[in-house]
Amino acid sequence: MGPSAETAVDSFQRGLLRVSGFLRTSCRKQLLILAIAVRLLFFQASLYAQNSTANTKPSADQIPNHADQIALERALAVYDQGRAQQAEPALRDLVHRYPGNFAATETLGLIYAESGNFTSALPLLEKACRLRPSSPLGLANLGAILLKTNRIPEAVKALQRSLSLDPKNPETQSSLGQALMQAGNAAQAAAAFSAAAAGKPGDANITYNWALALFNAGKFKEAGEVLDRHPAKESSAEAQSLLADIEEKQGHYEAAVEHFKAAAEIDPSETNLYALGIEFMRHWTFPAAIKVYEFATSKYPSSTRLQLGLGVAEYGNNDYARAIPVFADLLSAAPDNALYADLLGRSCMALSEQQNQACESLLTFALSHPKNAAAGIFAAANILRRPQVQEDAGLARRLLEQAIAANPNIPEAYFQMAVLDQQQIQWQESATVLEKAIALRTEYAQAHYRLARAYRHLGRKEEAQREAELSQKYSEQEKNVLNARLKEVTTFLVTLK
Repeated sequence: MGPSAETAVDSFQRGLLRVSGFLRTSCRKQLLILAIAVRLLFFQASLYAQNSTANTKPSADQIPNHADQIALERALAVYDQGRAQQAEPALRDLVHRYPGNFAATETLGLIYAESGNFTSALPLLEKACRLRPSSPLGLANLGAILLKTNRIPEAVKALQRSLSLDPKNPETQSSLGQALMQAGNAAQAAAAFSAAAAGKPGDANITYNWALALFNAGKFKEAGEVLDRHPAKESSAEAQSLLADIEEKQGHYEAAVEHFKAAAEIDPSETNLYALGIEFMRHWTFPAAIKVYEFATSKYPSSTRLQLGLGVAEYGNNDYARAIPVFADLLSAAPDNALYADLLGRSCMALSEQQNQACESLLTFALSHPKNAAAGIFAAANILRRPQVQEDAGLARRLLEQAIAANPNIPEAYFQMAVLDQQQIQWQESATVLEKAIALRTEYAQAHYRLARAYRHLGRKEEAQREAELSQKYSEQEKNVLNARLKEVTTFLVTLK
C-alpha cells in the first residue's frame, strides 16, 4: 500500500471528541467521590468543635444551635445514602440561615450539580471555596463544574489551586488533564494524566486519556506505549480506535486497519464503521471501503455521512453508475448542498457519453443556484448528452454563460461551450473558446483534443497536429487532476462528525 495520506483532520479537535465522552461519565463519578470526601472532612471538624473548650468563640463555619447541628449531620447522612432529594430541603434551609457554613453550602452545590442544575450549583461551590480557600476538595469540585460548563480557563485555575494543596490526588489530576485538553494544551494534559495514573495505576479511563493527550501532542510512539498499559485494550473499542490512529500516524497502514477492524467488531457503531471505511479510502482500497459502507448503511440507514462515504468509495472505484444514485438521493434530501451537487456532477461527467436519469437533478440545482459555476457546467454537460440535444441547446448555452458570469476562470465552462459549438458545426467559435480554456489550464488534455479537431476543420493542419500531440502529453496529467480531487473529497470525509 502507499504511504499514509495527509488528512485535514485536526488531531486536537478529534481528541476533544474522545475526551468529551469521558466527561459525560467519569466527571460525574468524580463529583460523587469528592462529595463523600467533603463529608468526612466536615465530621472531623465537627468532632474537633465538640471537644473544644466551652468558652471558645464559634467561627462562622460552625453551627452554634445544637438542633441545627444535628439536622445538618442528618442531612449529610441522608445524602451519603444516595437520597439527595430528601437531603436538599434541610440543606437549603441551613444554607439560608447559616450562609457561612462550608459543609452545607458545598453539599447543596453538589446536589444541584449532580442533578445537572449547574446554574444553581456554581454560585454555591464558588462560595464554598471562598469560605474555605484551603480546601483542595472544594476547589476540585468547583473545577469539575467549571469544566462541565465549558469555562475552561477558570477550571484550569481552580484545579491547579486544588493540586497545589493536594498534589497527589489522582481524580483532580485527571480533571486537570481534561481541562488542559480542552484548552488545547495536550502536552501539559499528558503530564497531568501521567500524575493521575501514578496515583491510580490500572485505571482504564486515565490510561486512555493519557495516551490520547500524548497522541494529540504528536508523541505517537509514547502514546502507543502508554496505551499498551490499558487493562482492557483488547476489548475496548475506544482503545482499539486510538491504537489505529497511532499506527496510521506512524505509517503502519496494515496495523492501523487491523485495529480499526477490531474497534468495529467490538462495537459496530456508526462512528467505528465510518472510521474503518475512511481508513480504507485513505489508501484507495475502495472495494474494501464499499463493503464496509454497504454493511454500515444497512445498519444505519439514516446516517448521511455513511451514505456519502459509500458514494465516494464507489466513485473512487470508478463505479460511477452506482455512485450517481447515492449522490442524487443525498441531493434530493438536501437540495441546497453544493458538495452533493458537485459529486453528482462529477460522477455524471465521468460516465462519458452515457446518460443516467438521476443526473437530471443537476439542472434543478443549477437553475436555483445561479452563482454556483460548477453546477451550471455540470447541468449543461448533462444536457449535451441528451438525444434531443438540439432542442435543449439554448438552455445549455444559457447555463454555460451563467457559469462564466459567475466565475470566468473555470476552463471547463469554455470547454463545454466548445462541445456545444462543435455539435452545431461552429468550428471557429469552438476554437476561440477552447483557446481560452487552454489559457486557463495548459495541461487540459481534452481541450487540446477538441482544439485539434477544430483546427483540422479550419484547415490549420500543423496546429492541429501540435494540439493532438499535446493532448497525448497531458492525458496522464489529467488523471492526476481527477485523483487530486478525489483525495480532497476523502480528506473532507475524515473531518465529518
